[in-house]
Amino acid sequence: MHLMKTLRDMRPFLTLSLTQGFSALGSAMTNYALIVWSYQQEGSALVTALLTVCSYAPYVLMSILAGAFTDRWDKKRTLLVCDTLAALCTVMVMVLLKMDALQIWHLYALNALNGLMNTVQQPAADVTVTLLTPKEHYQQASAVQSFLNSVNNLLTPVLATAVLTLAGLDAVILFDLATFAAAFVSLACLKIPPVPQKEAAGQNVLAQARDGLRWLGKNRGILHLILFLAAINLTASMYNAALPALLLPRENGETLLGVVNTATGVAMLLGSLVASLWPKPKSRVRIICNTLLLSMCTENLLLALGKSLPVWCAGAVIGWIAIPLMNANLSVVMRTGIPVVMQGRVWAARNTLQFFTIPVGYLLGGALVDHVFEPMLAAQGQGSLLTLLFGTGKGSGAAALFMVLWVIGLVTCLVFRKDRHIWLLGKETEM
Repeated sequence: MHLMKTLRDMRPFLTLSLTQGFSALGSAMTNYALIVWSYQQEGSALVTALLTVCSYAPYVLMSILAGAFTDRWDKKRTLLVCDTLAALCTVMVMVLLKMDALQIWHLYALNALNGLMNTVQQPAADVTVTLLTPKEHYQQASAVQSFLNSVNNLLTPVLATAVLTLAGLDAVILFDLATFAAAFVSLACLKIPPVPQKEAAGQNVLAQARDGLRWLGKNRGILHLILFLAAINLTASMYNAALPALLLPRENGETLLGVVNTATGVAMLLGSLVASLWPKPKSRVRIICNTLLLSMCTENLLLALGKSLPVWCAGAVIGWIAIPLMNANLSVVMRTGIPVVMQGRVWAARNTLQFFTIPVGYLLGGALVDHVFEPMLAAQGQGSLLTLLFGTGKGSGAAALFMVLWVIGLVTCLVFRKDRHIWLLGKETEM
């Protein structure tokens, strides 16, 4: 009976999440296929990393202003318009592909436009989840989102590689457009309650944008937690930039990358199931800090020193299995700690502060692999310590970078674990 009541309470949220998750699978498959395509075209970690940089740069630069608009605009219309524009970008990729005119710079431009749409779409989606979910089910809602993300992470490399191999890039894009159509129809039929606008009344957009930053300035616990995650994102984005460069140059590189990404998906799937069943903890902040420490002190080390697929997969599993539990507790802390009428503006400010390190990390990761670590390893003699640790040939430089990332991630977690404002935040949101 309790389960049935929970499902009834969460039906609007589940409807939105399932259909949007299906659409996200199509988008992720397209992005994965385009990363493989771009690396095959150029053979450069930096060129491939720039795809993500172009997506995140407008997202980071414009998020604070976009949050003010998000708090004013109707959430459903905002999501529908943004989804439609993103689909049109995908159609443009398909047209260029059919004309045999697709080039890397086209993808950069289209990713930048998609990133601009995400500046408005993401805070609108975050607020929508709050509006559709009863407060007592915030942790379960986050676990469901993590579960769907995990399923996508699990299926994306498998399906994208299979469809790309058997039917080509255009078939991947067609699947993406089909999933968009299903999600669009479902969202159009969903009723989303409005947000009270009292606090925003009479303010211009710039004043509202400043409200988000001002609120964070007064709530140091949330702010310091965001800065902690920004530092983690720097390491994680360098990881993402370096992973294709570690695996793709090797024999059966596409298969290796697909298997490691699948292992990540399996780990997050299991972690999501654990998060959905995990009882309310005594300290959500402790779980956030401990799970990030587990991830940062294991995966990068195994990727750096591992020389076989089982070791790389073990690193992926250990590194990602606790992340859904972290996300679930982080979601509760953020949703309970930020007033709903302020969430669009505060989350938009958060997006700028927490995610600005992602394009920086991708640029650093790609540049360090191409211009520092690969040349450095190539210049080593056969019996040197570095070649004994990280191997020889293309990909060994990326392995050396993963060792550096292990140190950076470990130090980041240890430093922020001592932040008293973050620990005080745990006491405030758990009262």
